[in-house]
Amino acid sequence: MAGKEPYVQLFSLHGLIRSKNLEMGRDADTGGQVKYVMELGTCLSAREDIGRVDLFTRLIADKRVSTDYSESIEVINDKFRIVRIQCGGRKYMRKELLWPHIEEYVDKAIKFIKRNHAMPDIVHGHYPDGGYVALQLADILGLPFVYTGHSLGRAKMARLLDQGMTEAEIVKRFKIDRRVDAEEQILARADLVITSTRHEIKEQYGLYHNKDVPEYQVVPPGIDIDTFYPFYHDMLEDTERSENTRYAQASMLKELNRFFITPEKPLVLALSRPDKRKNISGLVRSYGEDLELQSMANLAVFAGLRKDIDAMADNEREVLTEMLLAMDKYDLYGKMAIPKKHDFEYEVPALYRIAAERRGVFINPALTEPFGLTLLEASATGLPIVATDDGGPNDIVRNCKNGILVDVARMKQVSSALRKIIADTDLWERYSKNGIMNVRKHYTWQSHTHDYATAIRKLTAANQRSNLATAKPSDPVGRRLMKLNHFVITDIDNTLIGTDNAQLENLVQLLNRYRDRIGFGVATGRTADSARKILEKYRIPHPDVIICSVGSALFYGQRQQPSLGWASHIASRWNRDKIVELLKDIDFLEYQEEDTQRRFKISYYMDPAKDRLATIHNRLLQHRCRYNLIYLNFLVCGDSGNDEEMLRGEPRAVVVANYSHELEDLKGSRNIYFADSCCAGGIIEGMQHYRFIEGTNGG
Repeated sequence: MAGKEPYVQLFSLHGLIRSKNLEMGRDADTGGQVKYVMELGTCLSAREDIGRVDLFTRLIADKRVSTDYSESIEVINDKFRIVRIQCGGRKYMRKELLWPHIEEYVDKAIKFIKRNHAMPDIVHGHYPDGGYVALQLADILGLPFVYTGHSLGRAKMARLLDQGMTEAEIVKRFKIDRRVDAEEQILARADLVITSTRHEIKEQYGLYHNKDVPEYQVVPPGIDIDTFYPFYHDMLEDTERSENTRYAQASMLKELNRFFITPEKPLVLALSRPDKRKNISGLVRSYGEDLELQSMANLAVFAGLRKDIDAMADNEREVLTEMLLAMDKYDLYGKMAIPKKHDFEYEVPALYRIAAERRGVFINPALTEPFGLTLLEASATGLPIVATDDGGPNDIVRNCKNGILVDVARMKQVSSALRKIIADTDLWERYSKNGIMNVRKHYTWQSHTHDYATAIRKLTAANQRSNLATAKPSDPVGRRLMKLNHFVITDIDNTLIGTDNAQLENLVQLLNRYRDRIGFGVATGRTADSARKILEKYRIPHPDVIICSVGSALFYGQRQQPSLGWASHIASRWNRDKIVELLKDIDFLEYQEEDTQRRFKISYYMDPAKDRLATIHNRLLQHRCRYNLIYLNFLVCGDSGNDEEMLRGEPRAVVVANYSHELEDLKGSRNIYFADSCCAGGIIEGMQHYRFIEGTNGG
């Protein structure tokens, strides 16, 4: 990182994101936010007061999509890159299906940060899935956390209920309950929520219980005014245009003209994803029922990218089918264009300019519109707008004075506004000029990133000055763990603490002396509370990690933060109630007291006897249960059989001298050292053996 300029990590997990030829409109998850995060990262990295930017998304290797999305690192420039991390396999999936895999993404993001020495100064989550990842990293690493929602779950829930779906259907299809829960957590933790409009704060975030917790700042997104330049530039002889730009304009003219009988008429242009809330079929009906508008102008609807409608998702297929049926019903052949594809880098800007040259209008008929980036793009080229009187368009028309807001549920109001602008030459000219001038005044990426950089500098400076000021621990566990070179994990009973504790104080002193490079953790069959109490009793430093309840729970750091990633991992196919039911009639098992039971741990008393463990295994295997059976013989003092799985793992291991006979078979195993000393003395001996600390090699 150059100097002290902040290193920003952006998280946008679900969309198909790449540096060129964005596939916006491909499906419901590749909308305007994909372009937003790419342009945000690009423009931020161009600033001298920003050190570095990484945009984290999901790695996808799927024959249905481009191989571009399987590239783990895509370098955009010397300060900006896309980082792709795999989670939930490699197949492309819609965002609602990603929730079970989000904790996996968090874990792998932490590994990436440690492996690449990429500790950020600030994390910024986009959409609730990216926001949740950023929230976890902010807590673990002690970082400021910024959030941009783009669209919100409670608003979507209300909209779908209005459309006739039941709450059960919405939860099943969109996992809306998981999304809303994540959004509430995000609002409770975010240091700053960036919104595009004031309406978004009041009407959308206002639906949440934690709406008053974070600070909000309205920072409207910008557009690339070099790409969306005014239409009249193309009419000037000295205008410099790339060959790609010229080709795109010719291609779009050819594509449009093949649909129209009279292509020279003004053009009403609509551009959106095939989503029900975009109200495409409502626009076609409005145009179809207004014969005067049909005589005045042609209609072009670019509804995403499509090949075979039958192969598309239900929502997209239904929207496109309704559009085609409405086109047929009103016999709009020769008056309406419905192209199947368009390139966003060159062809979309050309479309706006073509419509402006023909003295047309851009229409956004969406039922709800959080912002309305296409309205700015159209206006920047000089194309007047008609837009839904909802959300973002209110701010845009107020600032730019570039068009008319309408109630899109009233079809005659939509067509009347379109006719008014097309018929009134002076009005068209005023809206066109206002759009060009005011977009450049209020909605450029330069102004956006200036406000953004100012905001995050305040957050990072406050975080550096005093972690206490933002109620974060002075030594966040994640930041600490990333600095460590070694880690000691030990059982408690009869290993760390036992009948011979002569060396325990020496071990404690060593852990304190080498705390900057050696981590300390315990793995125990005890509950977390029980483990903490006995450690406090013997004045043992608080562990960095507590693995407790026979591996069914993990806690990190001084704040005893539970490992959500571990819980998510072991929850897969775990059915506690089923296992309890299957084992309840086995007469040699006695269910233990409730205070010993945990979400991922079922405990029984059992006297040792031949074939009893095999009986339990067979019962659970026959019913396809996922489990890990650990037998602790409570009749043998100092037994360590519950540690065997841990000792057989990849890390180096130490068996203290007072081990039980059950561990004899481990002698001679790779990376397992049998100490000559008991309890804490054996741990010190093992640390010396593996050269964690200075001392005798031990062989």
